[in-house]
Amino acid sequence: MRWLKSLIRESKPTPPTVEPLWVMERRWGRGAKPLPLATLFVGKTDTTLNVTDHLTRIIADVAERVPEFSHIRPAELLVTYTAARNRSRYGLQARVTPMRFRKGTVTRRHGNHIFQVQRYLVDGREMLYLVTFCLPRFLDQTYDEKLLTIFHELHHISTDFNGDIRRYPGRYEVHSRSKDAYDAELTSLLAAYAASHPQPEVLNLLHYRTADLKANFGRVVAVKVPRPKMVPVRRAVAACRQAAAGDPPNRS
Repeated sequence: MRWLKSLIRESKPTPPTVEPLWVMERRWGRGAKPLPLATLFVGKTDTTLNVTDHLTRIIADVAERVPEFSHIRPAELLVTYTAARNRSRYGLQARVTPMRFRKGTVTRRHGNHIFQVQRYLVDGREMLYLVTFCLPRFLDQTYDEKLLTIFHELHHISTDFNGDIRRYPGRYEVHSRSKDAYDAELTSLLAAYAASHPQPEVLNLLHYRTADLKANFGRVVAVKVPRPKMVPVRRAVAACRQAAAGDPPNRS
C-alpha cells in the first residue's frame, strides 16, 4: 500500500547523532495546545473563514443524511489541509489517512520491528482518520467535483469505522475491480444527496473558488497538522520513559 510505504519511509530511524525523540501521541484541545491554524491567504475584507470548520460540517451532514456513510463518526475524524505544490488543477485533491492497520489493529510488524501509527487526540478523543484536502487545488474544482471528492474520500473509510480503510476482496482491494462501477456508485449517492437537501446552505463553501474567497473574505485559514508517522514501539516507549524521568533522549 502506498500510504504504508510512505509512513515507513518517513519513520526510518535517522543516524544516531540526530535521532529524534519519538512521539507516540499528539494532543490538541482540552488541556493541551489548540489545533494549529494556518493562513491560506488574505482577502479583501476583515472577516475570517475557517475552511476546516465548513468541510467538517459538510462531512457530518453527509454522514447523517447518506445511509451508506452512516457508520462514520465525524467526532473521530480530523479534517486538515496540505498545501498544493503548484497551481495546476490536476493532481492530489484529497486523501484519507487511516490511523490504524488492517482490521483496526494498533501495531504491525515490518521486518524485525513492530510499528504503531502515532495517536492523535483532540479534546481527549482519539482520531481514527485524517481527511486531508489539498488547498487551494481542491477549492478550484467545480461544485460537483468538490462534492464527488468528498464522497470519494469518505468511501475509503471502513464500514467498521475501526481506523482501517474499506477493503474489497481480491487484487483491487481499495477501489474494487471496476473503476466505472465504483465511480457510478458514488455519482448515484451524490445525486440522491444533493437533489433533495433541506439545508443547501450547509454546502455553501463548495460554491466558492479561490478567487471568490479572496473577494468575499479576509483571512482564510485551515487546520494543518503533521502527517502521522509509524513509530518503532520499543524505541518510542523508551523515549517516553526517559522524558517522564527528565533524562535527555538516548542517542547511542
